[in-house]
Amino acid sequence: MRDVAAADRAEVDVFSTADRMSREVAILGGRLARLIVSSPVSRDGALAQGLAFLSAMSAATGAESSIPAAGDPLSRMASGMGWTAVEREVVLLAAMPEEHEGYASVLRNLNPRGEPYLTAGLAAQLTCESGRDRFAFRQMLEAGAAVRAGVLRLGADAPFFERNVTLAEDLWPVLCGIDVYPASLRPLALRGTTSGLESWFELPEVGVAMRAIAANEQRVVVLSGDSDALSADRAAALVTMCGRSWAGFELPHNAPIGTERLALVHAAARGAVPIFTLGSADGPSSSAPALEGFSGTVIVCARRGAIATQQRLPLIVLDAEPLPPAERERMWHAALPEAAEHAGLLAARYALDPAAAAEVAQDVRARAVGDGGTVTLEMVVDSVRSRSRVPAGTGVRLVRPVASWEQLVLSPDRKALLVEALDRLKHQRTVLDDWKFLDGRPGAHGVRVLLSGPPGTGKTLSAEVMAHSLGVDLMVVDISRVVSKWIGETEKHLAQAFDAAERSQVVLLFDEADALFGKRTEVSDAHDRYANLETAYLLSRLERFDGLAILSTNLKQNIDPAFLRRVEFVVDFDEPSTVEREALWRCHLPAEAPLAADVDLRELAALYPIVGGLIRNASVAAAFLAAAADTAIGRHHLVGAIRREYDKSAKSFPGAPLGVSPA
Repeated sequence: MRDVAAADRAEVDVFSTADRMSREVAILGGRLARLIVSSPVSRDGALAQGLAFLSAMSAATGAESSIPAAGDPLSRMASGMGWTAVEREVVLLAAMPEEHEGYASVLRNLNPRGEPYLTAGLAAQLTCESGRDRFAFRQMLEAGAAVRAGVLRLGADAPFFERNVTLAEDLWPVLCGIDVYPASLRPLALRGTTSGLESWFELPEVGVAMRAIAANEQRVVVLSGDSDALSADRAAALVTMCGRSWAGFELPHNAPIGTERLALVHAAARGAVPIFTLGSADGPSSSAPALEGFSGTVIVCARRGAIATQQRLPLIVLDAEPLPPAERERMWHAALPEAAEHAGLLAARYALDPAAAAEVAQDVRARAVGDGGTVTLEMVVDSVRSRSRVPAGTGVRLVRPVASWEQLVLSPDRKALLVEALDRLKHQRTVLDDWKFLDGRPGAHGVRVLLSGPPGTGKTLSAEVMAHSLGVDLMVVDISRVVSKWIGETEKHLAQAFDAAERSQVVLLFDEADALFGKRTEVSDAHDRYANLETAYLLSRLERFDGLAILSTNLKQNIDPAFLRRVEFVVDFDEPSTVEREALWRCHLPAEAPLAADVDLRELAALYPIVGGLIRNASVAAAFLAAAADTAIGRHHLVGAIRREYDKSAKSFPGAPLGVSPA
């Protein structure tokens, strides 16, 4: 239910701030009126009307002197940035055109170029009493705190005292209590969720950053992680733990000059800690944004290795490391207590941060309202899948798996290996976190599986079944598009695939992996040397991958031995036995399909030693033959389809059973 009292209080606060700012501007307007009266200028026409307006506005305030500083945004900025009293007055004078069109009309009549802005000369006349004051005033407008911070902007292309003095874009509404941002800024929607981050907050370097943020010390905190979004959410949680508010901004590599200064001004006006995310076209950014004009703590977020850390200000570097399973389980308990019984399973499946888990919980609760209020595991899985999708890069496609274990015809020992690989993901908390196996080793939370065997034996289907069992998508790497003749391009495409897979919480599949993971060769030319470099990169990146990576190959003997040492499971797929072929026929012929009485699947399995992929093709082809003839699927349809598969494979057809003429 809406808190009417709180809303009313907020409205009163906004009007109190706005009224206070109007009153302060009106007081300065009275001073401007007295200056006009004492000056030898013509006060006819428009200027006479303006003078009347200034006098009326000043009289309406009921005061003739400045108002003592209070806790409004302007006073907070003046105190925090160390402004002089003159700087504060110039800020209010520069705000006049924004406050009322009457002030804009007066300034237009006093401006040498007829523009509705305060000039440096007019501001000097209103605030200076001597030549010495005038020189100090010029110093203030050239290099004062408000100018360095970007609050005041001095125009160009005119003699100094005829230059316009204006406020930063859309700053005056904020100083009046209206929460708006300029169109040139890209504010970030961050949550600041802290549950599950308890152990991260206890790290010594994080404690140093928290003390700096709480005291608003002049520091730059560089926070790197697997992605900009993860780092920014972690930064918001950090600020929340310090009892402060934040203002987040996306700062792309091609942002106009001065964008970061404008963002810093708006953060200061709100009394917030500014959080930046950086984007770069290729490679690391040259440096963090220019931050020297800001008097407090600034947090800069980026992907690991995507930012250079040269800064004149004191620097604190943090890493937004992924949460261990134990922390993730606590996080799911806090984020979605309605599904507390699944918290352990969700922690094992999804390496999410608290902010992402909070978004999932929001999705699930909204969906549960329409489903009787019951939260199910399937709802959580669907939300994670939808929320986790990111651009995957060149040569990569996402597949939503639908195959289940019932559709996978495989010998029990091979199927057991696949189940064991999934169990390794589910029981990481016990073995890796509680028992401390592989403690501190990169990629310890990843699982690598090699599937080898002839084409059509179920390798890709197995990968799909494993992804479906985990409730995640399958990311398939198209080797033909990933490998490039240009130096470094292959590694770039692979890095994008690995990064996208980790951020999207998907299963990564390298089909026909021997093309990428082949044996290194003697270096006889530059091509060999760069091919070996690609293989070395893959070795390193696969070892650091924190997810389920599946490599499938038809030629296991061509795989580099160094890769075999780095995979936890090697599953060999043999051609199916007679019993397995019969099961495959039953699997690929749906129960709804009309089968003729003469169809004997056991006979087909015994007569034709073909793999599951060919059985699937033959089943579909026979169905179309029967549909075209408007009959049930008969024995001759199936035998005819099998013969075509033999012909396509350039193999000798064993022949048709007695009495059967293939369709």
